[in-house]
Amino acid sequence: MSRKEIAMGFRFSLVLFCFGALLQAQDVKHNFAPGVDWAKFKTYRWVEVEGAAKPSPLVNDQIIQAIDGQLASKGLTKTEGDNPDLLVTYQAAINEEKQWSSTNFGGYGYGPYGYGGWGGTGGTTTGTTSTIKVGTLVVDLYDAQAKKHVWSGNATKTLNPSKNPEKNQERLNKAIAKLMKNYPPAEKKK
Repeated sequence: MSRKEIAMGFRFSLVLFCFGALLQAQDVKHNFAPGVDWAKFKTYRWVEVEGAAKPSPLVNDQIIQAIDGQLASKGLTKTEGDNPDLLVTYQAAINEEKQWSSTNFGGYGYGPYGYGGWGGTGGTTTGTTSTIKVGTLVVDLYDAQAKKHVWSGNATKTLNPSKNPEKNQERLNKAIAKLMKNYPPAEKKK
């Protein structure tokens, strides 16, 4: 294994640790192809996204296990066969963003004599920056026979992981449950 692969594996071994911190307040979005007969999908098989960076094998297995649990709860059966109804894949990313905050201390009144208009004197403003980590997990489903992308869901959240691995796994399971809540899409009533 090359140094680059080891470094990549190490970085992505943090994925579950961080994704375990996804709380129920994460931003979840989904999209789906119109006119799909969702009832026809009974089986699925996992596929890999070509060229996508992968987390460590441990993290990969934990994410897949969480998604498998949700798909099973939706009535889908995992298969290794050549004729699945759906092909399933996921991608995960952690990005760093700058967070800015400022606080104003002091100063008094505003306007003439401290009431309305202009004025006010004194005071200081201090600003700080910090780096926050934002995790995104994307799950995609493809109709294997039609070779068509039929459903996509993504969850994004500022990460704040626990030191407890069991708690992180529990949070991951809850995040995946929320992510997969809209599969299959609800049919519109006419």
